[in-house]
Amino acid sequence: MTAARLPWAADLLHAWFHELRPDQWFGRSDVVDTKLRRRFARTLARLGGQPATAFLGDPLTARAAVLLFDQVPRNLFRDDPRAFAYDSLARAITRGARAKGWDRSMTKNARHFLYMPMMHSEAIADQLLALRLFAALGNNRTLDFCRSHARMIERFGRFPHRNKVLGRKSTRAEKRAVAEGNAW
Repeated sequence: MTAARLPWAADLLHAWFHELRPDQWFGRSDVVDTKLRRRFARTLARLGGQPATAFLGDPLTARAAVLLFDQVPRNLFRDDPRAFAYDSLARAITRGARAKGWDRSMTKNARHFLYMPMMHSEAIADQLLALRLFAALGNNRTLDFCRSHARMIERFGRFPHRNKVLGRKSTRAEKRAVAEGNAW
């Protein structure tokens, strides 16, 4: 089934890339969070239990699903463990889309969001992959963010800024890293 036949996918791609401005993609905004919650919370709840293969019928559905399971929860569930609850599904969809070669025909902007689940991962193998993928995109600012994410995983094996929300105890070194600005 193509994204054109999946209204949620077309709606999410339109909302993300045409209604939101790039400066709204990553900043904290109650207005954006509310807008996304109203439009996509039910979709996230309804589809979140599906396997990754359910979203690998075509490139547009895969792109929308990665946004739905990687970016949208971070807006809907700030300061809540549910912000990360769909990360493994988003990574699996990213892997599936790459295995099909779909990323090769996507714009750099589309690939950026397709690859984000790897940067958000607390697994070093995913971080190393993210570094290669984002380096190939040629955006130094994004690559710098990717490097900072990878450094935290190399250093701590996790993202210290997630510790509180996930109920994990932080070490002194992790607290210092967060205080130094290593929280995204």
